[in-house]
Amino acid sequence: MKKYVFIFLAFFYAVTTFGQSYKYASANLNLRSGPDSFYPVLTTIPEGTSVAMAENCDCSWIKVHYQGNIGFVSSKYLTSQQLVNKQESATVRERKSTSSGKKYYINSSGERVQSPTFYSSVPAGATALCRDGTYSFSRSRRGTCSHHGGVARWL
Repeated sequence: MKKYVFIFLAFFYAVTTFGQSYKYASANLNLRSGPDSFYPVLTTIPEGTSVAMAENCDCSWIKVHYQGNIGFVSSKYLTSQQLVNKQESATVRERKSTSSGKKYYINSSGERVQSPTFYSSVPAGATALCRDGTYSFSRSRRGTCSHHGGVARWL
């Protein structure tokens, strides 16, 4: 009987993992119970960790498997290249950010605020260091670094 259970489990594993593609978290990534940022966070996937994609699409939220959890992650924080180390990946992202220019958003008070950005030292106007290594320019504490792993340190 144990032999048949083992064969069934092996077959089930092979069927569920066959054809799955894997991507890597380019930052500390929140695994959420649903496909949007207002769904609860199930766990945080550390930067550089591989995740098995349940579906391969050009979606903004992708269903993934991670450590027995099934949930959704923002596809903009997934990469097909494995990161060598955090310091190197931060340098690469800083160069990308610098070459493409700074990005901004409109906060809840209607103010234009610079989006979290990678810098090699504390930039003028930064209010917090996020866990993924970006500096936030948020003007309020609520939601600061929410898509960047949370606040590592207030400045």
